Amino acid sequence: MEEASASGNHSYSGSPITNIAQDHLLTILLLLPIDAIFSLSMTCKRLRAITSSDTLWKYLCKRDLGSSCVDALINSNSSSSSSSSIHNNNHHNNHHQFSWMRLYKQVYKMDSVTCHRFSEPQHGQLDFPSARASHSLNFVSNCLVLFGGGCEGGRHLDDTWVAYIGNDFRSMLRWQAVNSTSPSGRFGHTCVEMGDFLVLFGGINDRGNRQNDTWVGQVTYNENHSVAFSWKMLDVGAVAPPPRGAHAACSIDDKRMLIHGGIGLHGLRLGDTWVLEFSDSRCFGTWHQIVAQPSPAPRSGHTLTCIGQSRTILFGGRGLGYEVLGDVWMLDTCQGYLKWVPILYDLQGIPHSVSLPRVGHTATMVLGGRLLIYGGEDSYRHRKNDFWVLDVSAIPCTSMQHSTMSSSKRVKDKNMWKRWRSSGYEPLCRSFHRACVDHSGRFLYVFGGMVDGFLQPAEPSGLRFDRELFLVELVLQLRD
Repeated sequence: MEEASASGNHSYSGSPITNIAQDHLLTILLLLPIDAIFSLSMTCKRLRAITSSDTLWKYLCKRDLGSSCVDALINSNSSSSSSSSIHNNNHHNNHHQFSWMRLYKQVYKMDSVTCHRFSEPQHGQLDFPSARASHSLNFVSNCLVLFGGGCEGGRHLDDTWVAYIGNDFRSMLRWQAVNSTSPSGRFGHTCVEMGDFLVLFGGINDRGNRQNDTWVGQVTYNENHSVAFSWKMLDVGAVAPPPRGAHAACSIDDKRMLIHGGIGLHGLRLGDTWVLEFSDSRCFGTWHQIVAQPSPAPRSGHTLTCIGQSRTILFGGRGLGYEVLGDVWMLDTCQGYLKWVPILYDLQGIPHSVSLPRVGHTATMVLGGRLLIYGGEDSYRHRKNDFWVLDVSAIPCTSMQHSTMSSSKRVKDKNMWKRWRSSGYEPLCRSFHRACVDHSGRFLYVFGGMVDGFLQPAEPSGLRFDRELFLVELVLQLRD
């Protein structure tokens, strides 16, 4: 607060606000939404000065983007020219190169991504994951962790790969195969980040057997700074969800994981919801089912994403009649309140919305509190390479309205969905790939999936498995 105290020596007359200490004014402003702050800036000279100060905007960035996200954003940009300006401002207070207000505004003006292609592995290269789909890919402890998936011939994979990222996010990664006890081979499983751990559940093997086991994985660093990874089956007692694959999952917080739907025994699509709660030691977990009406229809190949404030968004998938869905549901778990609420929106009012329903896509929370949807396929198995953003701030919060809340919420904001532009490298259209984001929320890693192939006798569908890894960068203009 040194900057605040220094600027608080100015005298502004004609308003009772001159009697409020500078630190107290900053505290009050940080309790207000951004629109209210802009409105107050027009009321008097003192508030105009405070609301344009770099100190306030630094705290607003940390409040609305998250301190860990801002710190990671600074670190991940330290090797570029724009990151130099951030780094210099953070340590040397160089306002001519960078301002926190500009960062804040640029984040909320974002409307495009640029894709970067990593160098392709050489033919026959062994230290690189093979082509696959319906695998898992996670960013944890500054590493990418890839496990399992399906490959040519309907076979499953049981390998685990780790690649250290650090701040060198554009370099060709050095993958390392993990030689240790691991879950059995499978595809269509889920694997989510919970703090410094990964939690894997379910999946299907190449004999068609569905799984319902739960595993915990963790990255460790050896004395020589090399990366290691270990899996351990979690003891969950006698109660567990029915076996399944192609379900959706996400972590609600560092101790709870949510799953929904999937394909169960005999190919039946499921519509049940379960929560796994960890013990403090993470040595034991307890599953319990959430029974609520209304609830999302049975489906597979959909996504679950925690959007913060104990809220989770479900999107898309393939339904009982094999139809591809484009509906949005929200589950609020605040204060023990558990109820699914459909989020209704006018599809016809959204440009290009005919391409919005999909299955086999990814949905990732990125910088600025946005849900980034990438890829997938439609009812005709046409694969996609488009980017859509769901603005979660347009979705009403239900936790304040539990007693009077209706069974659905209609969103009239036409900007709830927006298609983002893409530049740079153009990846192939794909589905059943996997994606994960780094701690800054700005860099998305995408690996594998099903892509269009050349029609050959061995490939009557014209599909092939892919082994490409590429980077999706959210475009920020941090300097003039």
